[in-house]
Amino acid sequence: MDLESGPGDFDPTHPKRATLEEIEGVLFPDTLREHWGTIKGFKARPDDLLICTYPKAGTTWIQQIASMVQHRGDLEKCNQKPIYERMPFIDMPPMKPFVSGVEQADLMPSPRILKSHLPVQLLPASFWEQKCKVRIIHQGETDERARFNLNQYAMFTFYWSIFFAVAWGSWSDHVRGWWEAKDRHPVLYLFYEDMKEDPAREIRKVIQFMGLELPESVLNQIVEHTKFESMKTNPMANYSTLPSSLVDHSVSPFMRKGTVGNWKKHFTVAQSEWLDDTCAQLLKGSGLNFRTEI
Repeated sequence: MDLESGPGDFDPTHPKRATLEEIEGVLFPDTLREHWGTIKGFKARPDDLLICTYPKAGTTWIQQIASMVQHRGDLEKCNQKPIYERMPFIDMPPMKPFVSGVEQADLMPSPRILKSHLPVQLLPASFWEQKCKVRIIHQGETDERARFNLNQYAMFTFYWSIFFAVAWGSWSDHVRGWWEAKDRHPVLYLFYEDMKEDPAREIRKVIQFMGLELPESVLNQIVEHTKFESMKTNPMANYSTLPSSLVDHSVSPFMRKGTVGNWKKHFTVAQSEWLDDTCAQLLKGSGLNFRTEI
């Protein structure tokens, strides 16, 4: 695959280069190959809520919001387990000391909140058959890439100069595919920038989508406990309880900045202009518009 399709300084000889493999036309970490059949055959339940995002697009934030809504703003209940145990990542193969995300989900009682990064065309068919609710959050491409590729994982490392050929497929295919799916399925499509601008407004949408009614005092609790600063210091939300073999926080914390506009510190003018032009072409005719600033 061509990893140098845009401007940048990617070094293909770097020893931490990611190992990716194509599965059904989409690039994934090669560890998924052996377990792909199990992931595709996942059995959803009618009351499942799926959080399906592009990597590093505010996934953990919307997970914590959903968990807080589910527990009616009770942080103690949310903090009984780390977020990765509360909401299984169904795309994840078994990684010691953990079982696979599918196996973890199968063992959970209903109602379940699940996590995935799959593009719409690869979502297990059972989610559509069971008419499950799917919640999407997406972020503008510039911040998405700065956030995604500057986080270094022990499992695989990505580089911010590789814009469109990365694990879980291209950003543009992912956001466009799910945007179109919302017209046919129960999908709540959220934008990271909107959530940063007015979290209470967007959390109200989440509450309504989950079929609940919560008083304003509980809404305010959820807003307070899902602020970036609160989550970054919460070991039940910040992935600091994972072994360093999976996420090495000494290299880069899982939760970095939680800001909009951080791309300005990492992109040159030429790179930004190239990316803007490319995104405009890829999203042309979709009706999708992303903000890069608030």
